[in-house]
Amino acid sequence: MSTQEQQDTKVRFYGEAMRFMNNAKECLQKAKKEDRYYRDAKYVKMACGTAYSGVLVALDCYLTLKGVEKPKKKLRKSIEYYQENISKLDKKLLNNLNSAYQILHLCGYYDGVLNVNVITAGFEEAYTIIEKIKPAA
Repeated sequence: MSTQEQQDTKVRFYGEAMRFMNNAKECLQKAKKEDRYYRDAKYVKMACGTAYSGVLVALDCYLTLKGVEKPKKKLRKSIEYYQENISKLDKKLLNNLNSAYQILHLCGYYDGVLNVNVITAGFEEAYTIIEKIKPAA
């Protein structure tokens, strides 16, 4: 993949990942904060699911740029797919992925954790991952 193709890929995927994050932030605003907790679990779950989807978009770009092949037979990519491939490339990114997965996908999306600090930490991990594919200015 040429340098220009890499840059074009980053632009496309980064824009899409940030669109997910912007949508996730809008959902969180609808959840309304009260002290240290969000009031509406529905919007927190939607926000976390959307943010995690943005993380996966960024990771797909990262792995594509690193030449990692997609699973054969149109299989759905699992967390293990991402963990296995990223562990070979970048241990810090793997830590970010594991945290984002735990916080956004499991705690936020599935369990409906409403703690503002927990959800904020998940969003910070998501942004850290997305920054890995930020195109050159």
